[in-house]
Amino acid sequence: MASLVRPLAGGGFMLPAASRSRGLRSGLCSKARRPGVVGTTKTSTSDRWQLVSIDEDRVVINTGGDGASVSVEKLRAIADAAADRVEMHDIIGRQRDNWNQLLLHSTNSLALAASLMAALAPASTSLIALKVSAGVLLATSAVAMAAVNKIQPSQLAEEQRNATRLWRELERDLSATLAASPTATRNCDVHATMERVLALDAAYPLPLLPIVLEKFPKDVEPARWWTRKKPEGRHSPCKKPCCNGSHGARQASMAGDNGWSRELEDEMKGIVRVLRAKDEQEYLSFGKLALRLNRGLAVAGPALAGTAAMAAAFIGSGDAGTSWASDAAVVGGALAAAVNTVEHGGQVGMVFELCRNVAGLYRKIQDDIEDVLSEADVERRENGEVFETRVALRLGRSPSDLKQFSEMASPLFRDEDIKDFAGKLF
Repeated sequence: MASLVRPLAGGGFMLPAASRSRGLRSGLCSKARRPGVVGTTKTSTSDRWQLVSIDEDRVVINTGGDGASVSVEKLRAIADAAADRVEMHDIIGRQRDNWNQLLLHSTNSLALAASLMAALAPASTSLIALKVSAGVLLATSAVAMAAVNKIQPSQLAEEQRNATRLWRELERDLSATLAASPTATRNCDVHATMERVLALDAAYPLPLLPIVLEKFPKDVEPARWWTRKKPEGRHSPCKKPCCNGSHGARQASMAGDNGWSRELEDEMKGIVRVLRAKDEQEYLSFGKLALRLNRGLAVAGPALAGTAAMAAAFIGSGDAGTSWASDAAVVGGALAAAVNTVEHGGQVGMVFELCRNVAGLYRKIQDDIEDVLSEADVERRENGEVFETRVALRLGRSPSDLKQFSEMASPLFRDEDIKDFAGKLF
């Protein structure tokens, strides 16, 4: 009979009409032969009494899990929204990568065609036509370069690629949570997931305007797409129940508690110190260098194209002026195309965004470790061995490699003495 029972979304079970008579004869409810009669029964998996209602077609058993059912449905709605965000960010990322390729070739074609016209104009019988055409194309190229440099399509595409990865990660986490223990879902889980969704939306917005991320910030900071875990009160419903009984809260200094030991804590503290002093700073330094280069190229390209456009206006104005004006227009247009190719063909904006994202990844690992270590009661932490493996995989190392960082947790160990990087994945 158990195989005929089907779970309902509302936390109940339904017995099909075809099996109703057989189920009733098995003793499910002694009064089930009359429609509308209500009886009670007690299951082996729960100590609470359940309400059984019988009608003409089905038997419905209400497990009393309305609160958990609502939370599960909310998480399913968030999972559906995350899957939708994955598709949207993936589509927009590919679209903006196409922008980068198309705009790069278009502006370069304009600048090079104008340079060719400017070179042919002095010796041509169609001087005025070539002169005007070269000036118009160079001016158009300058405006197009300025607009493209403002929005940085390669950087936009990298933002969307990273957002796609993070939304996929959220979708996987929700699927695992719903598959593992849907009845243990609480309202605080829904609230934490919603905060994660809003943080991702703020970090990687979908619209191009008006909330586009700053492409040339004054200060280079790691990308941030998460929220710090808030401290939970003593009687918070989201706080995990303590399993220590009458012994009170056992501290992490006691070896073997939930996979945690003093040595493991020192490893984690040493990793945080190395990540902050070496890995994060390394990528922030690369990001600053890429930003300076990108800023210089973004100014030089339109400036060269604009200068060439003005020089094209003086072609044929005199015997002495014809030569320098034509040469300036040709050289300016060619240099503008070269600068534009280095900036967008080399995707300098994407390199800057990649540095921010990697620095943000290392900052998130630091925050995750600090959040876990801030919980004094090790029974309320994630299992220490599992957490160590998770951190090692995110750093591209094996768990045994992390033991070398325990000595770096000591305040006697200076930052200048740190030679190795914590991360090997990037």
